[in-house]
Amino acid sequence: MTSTDQLAGFAVFDRLTPAQRATVSGTAREVVLAAGTRLFEEGQQACGCWLVRSGWVALTTSVPGHGEVVLQTLGPGDVLGWSWLVPPHRWHFTATANEPVSAIRLDTARLHALANEDPALGYPLALGLFELLLARLQSTRARLLDLYGSPREC
Repeated sequence: MTSTDQLAGFAVFDRLTPAQRATVSGTAREVVLAAGTRLFEEGQQACGCWLVRSGWVALTTSVPGHGEVVLQTLGPGDVLGWSWLVPPHRWHFTATANEPVSAIRLDTARLHALANEDPALGYPLALGLFELLLARLQSTRARLLDLYGSPREC
């Protein structure tokens, strides 16, 4: 079991009460992953969510004619794994540890059940995850603008 203090450092839990964080911590366990470990693969059934404490994880996708392409690299303080939230619950990318990674892995089957049983827990948790997802989307948008430039510049 993971202490609620370890979860408190991740913004996704900021909206939760101390009691709710304790409930979530009951779904968590600490993991250490060796460099080269695949956390999940594109197309597989999605389960698990990782709170990265140290190390770096590459998110990749397979592009015909180009092989695996790195889309993003996640590190300390990042949350990895959203696909368990939305049907059909399949991973959209592949995640591989670039170096040794220390993380907290959430048991998303248990977390999903707890959130369904207690909307007072589920709503702020889902909102926290949505906020992180929106921040990740905005970051991706900024990277694409840097890469391709503004359409007005043409």
